[in-house]
Amino acid sequence: MTISPLEKAEILVEALPYIKKFSGKTVVIKYGGNAMLDDNLKQAVLTDITLMKFVGINPVVVHGGGPEINAMLKKVGKTSDFVQGLRVTDAETMEITEMVLAGKLNKEIAGLLGQLGAKAVGISGKDGQLLTAAKKPMLLRDADGTERQVDLGYVGEVTAVNPEVIKTLVAGNFIPVIAPVAGGEAGESYNVNADSAASHIAAALQADKLVLLTDVEGIFANYADKSSLLSTVEVGQVDELINSGIISGGMIPKVECCAHAISAGVSQVHIIDGRVPHSILLEIFTKQGIGTMFLP
Repeated sequence: MTISPLEKAEILVEALPYIKKFSGKTVVIKYGGNAMLDDNLKQAVLTDITLMKFVGINPVVVHGGGPEINAMLKKVGKTSDFVQGLRVTDAETMEITEMVLAGKLNKEIAGLLGQLGAKAVGISGKDGQLLTAAKKPMLLRDADGTERQVDLGYVGEVTAVNPEVIKTLVAGNFIPVIAPVAGGEAGESYNVNADSAASHIAAALQADKLVLLTDVEGIFANYADKSSLLSTVEVGQVDELINSGIISGGMIPKVECCAHAISAGVSQVHIIDGRVPHSILLEIFTKQGIGTMFLP
């Protein structure tokens, strides 16, 4: 499809009020899913983030990396068990996870942003004591109603956020790129869910937006009916949507992260489809937006 010069001009004019609105504001982006695996989508996402920086927005990137961790574990002959979507992480798996997230992927993303002209710095949650975590408890209920604790190993939940290192990087005109590896009280490392890390970081920064890139279009009232996309959800509706089964499975923790961020003072939270090229720009710079937006 060819876009005429006039259509291009109209697109820029539509974006202008949003550029003015968000100039100088902080937008936390959780980068994960297919947008990290497909080279074309990866290029589109990182181009969007670079453009945001160039028009005066302060993007903060928190990334995942589950498939890359799986690939590295396979190379060393290890497999992972999962409990409710969380990887059971022994000491060796944690070492490999930190190597992949904080080493390979983190620096790769920062480097690609640099190639696009942005100044980016890759860090993990351990740098500057950005993220402190404790061992995440997991309680399972068996079919007979018996409850039992499951040891997830080095899977952590965030207990504290010190955003000073992010503020310092932003003040220096850098884009922070953050791997969701946190430090424990005794210096141990914890693997933290990237959605949860992004939610806590957005809350600590009092960000104007938190954007979660996912592999779904958003929240549907009826998933089989693609016209039933819920463009907005109020935090007070979340429990009802979960209890009714509209939000289920792997979407539950994502939505709970959205609700946490809103309750902690983040102005707007969005779940958008990272498989759509330039979905971040469509959400931020167009009137109709994309995906599902969470509001107080």
